[in-house]
Formats: sequence, structure tokens, C-alpha cells
Amino acid sequence: MAEKSFKYVILGGGVAAGYAAREFAKQGVQPGELAIISKEAVAPYERPALSKAYLFPEGAARLPGFHVCVGSGGERLLPEWYKEKGIQLILSTEIVKADLPAKTLVSAAGETFKYQILIIATGSTVIRLTDFGVEGADAKNIFYLREIDDADKLLEAIKAKKNGKAVIVGGGYIGLELAAVMKINNFDVTMVYPEPWCMPRLFTPDIAAFYEEYYANKGVKIIKGTVAVGFTSDSNGEVKEVKLKDGRALEADIVVVGVGGRPLTTLFKGQVEEEKGGIKTDAFFKTSFPNVYAVGDLATFPLKLYNELRRVEHVDHARKSAEQAVKAIKASEEGKSVDEYDYLPYFYSRSFDLSWQFYGDNVGDTVLFGDSNPKSQKAKFGSYWIKDGKVVGAFLEGGTAEENQAIAKVAKLQPSVQSLEAVKHEGLSFACKI
Repeated sequence: MAEKSFKYVILGGGVAAGYAAREFAKQGVQPGELAIISKEAVAPYERPALSKAYLFPEGAARLPGFHVCVGSGGERLLPEWYKEKGIQLILSTEIVKADLPAKTLVSAAGETFKYQILIIATGSTVIRLTDFGVEGADAKNIFYLREIDDADKLLEAIKAKKNGKAVIVGGGYIGLELAAVMKINNFDVTMVYPEPWCMPRLFTPDIAAFYEEYYANKGVKIIKGTVAVGFTSDSNGEVKEVKLKDGRALEADIVVVGVGGRPLTTLFKGQVEEEKGGIKTDAFFKTSFPNVYAVGDLATFPLKLYNELRRVEHVDHARKSAEQAVKAIKASEEGKSVDEYDYLPYFYSRSFDLSWQFYGDNVGDTVLFGDSNPKSQKAKFGSYWIKDGKVVGAFLEGGTAEENQAIAKVAKLQPSVQSLEAVKHEGLSFACKI
């Protein structure tokens, strides 16, 4: 097979790839210099849409509506955009071998791609229950959500099992967003997770209590402190029951599993330095191997604000790290430099009529403020995290754009506080006056 050669190759076709391509175009990449190689069949799109609007029974999001870069208010990059810019989109192509010393990638079909500079943007893959040998976990209608193909399969099942029973395994991001969307589709929904409260990596028990009660009021049943240990299926091989560790069995027409992801670093094992489960980079997303960069979920990078190495799995960082890497690549070619990546961790979610944002670090003491009554017409509440006498993190449910900017500013500036009680009393106004 003929070998293809490019100056720049982005491996992976997710959010980071799309934002990197836009930055290359801004920086004046020449036609034919850049290729994106993706195992997905479509141009890069905003992945968060899959667990939200894509599954809505009415007014659902569809491609080309959510191609990048609409998620950050930018221009939508349709497949034609890449053609116009002379960027080659090599889709439905899985790379099975990466030889960094030879600057070569090989696809499953045996195609060879050469590059001068590589950006690894392969992201994460979902953790599957079959990975742990869970009995019956290969039954039909057990779904995971990562790519648009996954969402399409789930959509078909939602139509086929109209008004049925859905069990959501996992109480994190995906679990909460999918429990809401399945309820909106008029399913009988049960969530199951082993932790004592939902979203334990971010939420305090107080914050979680609001969401759990809100969901319960919407008719979502929540079972905490146990895990799915097996599944039974009917004569068609479709899932019928979820067996829990505590002995209970839940009827299910559809099961959606959201128990986390793992970075896709396998192709590069032993070729680049790794740390904290990802590929170690500097503040410009350069790896330990010359001319190889890593961005998004799989990059373990120096988080300047906290002076530590960290890996961040979130769309906001995928976008910004991709832009930073491209700026750094182009600057170094011109003998210039760019500022170090100075990232403020940011997470958000939307479900039902709820919308929250979090900025900073969730360490230290916490204070809850505002109206966190799940029965309120329009609940608005938040939390600050305070460490060594400074606010290091801030969370807000139901905030306006200005209020969300205010909590971001607080998390970035880390103002000193006199006492927890004083901050609790001031609540949101503490952030708004900074």
C-alpha cells in the first residue's frame, strides 16, 4: 500500500482534534501539511452532546449541528471546512502500531502514515464490565456511551423498548446525565452505584443530597452502596435482569453503564514517559519523545496553579490543551515562545432543568450557601472549598453567566477568608465582590 506523508498528524478524531485543527488553520497551516486520523466515521464533534441533547425525545441534537467548535461558541467545522483548508480527514481508520523513532503509524488495513510532528489526541475509552468478567455483561441492550455509534445504538433501543425499564450503573457524570435523559424518554429509571453518594469525586455529601432528592422527586430510584455483579438475558440474548451484590435483582429492558474511562495510551507504551495513568508532558504538551505531543484526557501535565502534575478528563481541557500544543508547535518553528499552560480546572453538567459549574480544586473545608432545597421552584446554591485560609474551589448550581464568571474568578485568585462562618454568611456575594 502506498505510504502517505504529512508534516503534522493528529491521531484521534475527538474534541481535541477539532480544536487543534482550527488552531492550525488560524496559524496558517499550508494545504496538504496536516492530517487527522480517526477511527470514527465522522468529522470531530462535541462529545458532551451525546449524553444530553442527542437522546432527547424532542428537539434532539443531530450532526452536522454539533461538530466542533460550536461547544465553545465558535464556528462549526463541517467536513467541507477541512477540505477548504487543505486538511486531510482520514476517517474510519484505526491505527494499530505507532513507531515513534521511525515517525510512522500503521493502520489495521496496513496503510502507512509518516509524519514530522505528531499530536496524540486519542482520549479515553470506557471501562466495560466485560473487562472484569462480570457474568452476562455481554448481553444485548447493555450500553456504554463514548462515541456517536454508541449513542445511535442506544437511541434504537430507546425506540424499541418504549416506556420500558432502564437501569443506570454508575453515579458519576454519565450516570446522572443518562438517568435524566432516560426519564425524559419516559422510562422507569433506577440508578445503582457503590459509593455513599453520587459524583463522589467532586460533590460533597451536602451537594449530592440535593441532586439525589431532586432526581427522586422526578421519579428516579437510587440504590447506593452496592454494585452490579451479573446480568440475566432472555431467549433473544437481550438483558432481562441486573443482579446486585446485595442480593436484589432489578428488571431491565436497557442497561447503561458509566463507570469511568481509561486513557488510550497502549500504542505508545515504552516509547514515552508515563505518569498518573497518562502520557507525561511539559507545559506545552511536549512528551518525552521529540516532536511528539499529547493533549486532552491522556496528558499528565504541570498544573501551574497548584504546582503539581495532573491529568484532567474534561472537554474544556481537551479544547484548551489542543490549542496550546498547536500554538507551541508553530511558535517553536518560528523561533518564538508561548506562555506556559495556566489552566483553571473547570467542570459542568446539565440535566433536567439543572445546570451547575465548578472551578478550581475540591480540597479542604467546605461551606454550603444559598437555597439547596430540591423542592424549590428555582434552587440556587453553591459551595466554596477553603484550604490554608484561602478559597481554592467554587461550585454553583443555577447561576447566571455573570455569577459563574464570578466563581471562576474566585477559584483563580484564591482570596483569603477570615472564617468559614463569614464566607457562608456572604454566600454568592463573596464571589461577586472579588
